[in-house]
Amino acid sequence: MHTQRTEILSPEDYLLREATADRRHEYVDGARYAMTGGTLRHNVVALNVASALKSALRDSPCRVFMSDAKLHVARANSYYYPDVMVSCEERLRELGPEDAVVSAPVLVVEVLSPATSVIDRREKLIAYRRIEALGEYLLIEPDGMRAELHRRVEGGWEDLHYDPGEAVELATLGLVLSAALLFEGLGPA
Repeated sequence: MHTQRTEILSPEDYLLREATADRRHEYVDGARYAMTGGTLRHNVVALNVASALKSALRDSPCRVFMSDAKLHVARANSYYYPDVMVSCEERLRELGPEDAVVSAPVLVVEVLSPATSVIDRREKLIAYRRIEALGEYLLIEPDGMRAELHRRVEGGWEDLHYDPGEAVELATLGLVLSAALLFEGLGPA
């Protein structure tokens, strides 16, 4: 969701500025990018996913975070705001006022839009795959009611594609998300 490149910053300067900024920015190797707004369809799908995950993981050690939570990808020197992510980090089980960043998610979900699709499928895919804890990266296309899943497997990654009506299996969490649940509340594109 990058729209404009600004001056080069250290990660520390980025975090200080982001804490008081009136709009969100993602940080990619020294550059800060203002984020664009999403559509209501985008918001509904992200909320559907987050709600389903929160309900399914309620009694587990994992937590679900939404779009205002920063993800630090240390190996890519970047900070992103994924639409949804799940982390099982022990340090995040009880949050304190200083907790602001997730660094070891097991699942990251991005809801695609025409403005973000290329970044989500290229830049973020490459960066997210560098997160050691990450088991799956799910991309959801609201208008086509499709999904693609990048899953870590022995020796690399496999790419799975789901057509309209197909349920998405999240093997990392042992969950299945039905298409009806993912796209609940959406009419035709």
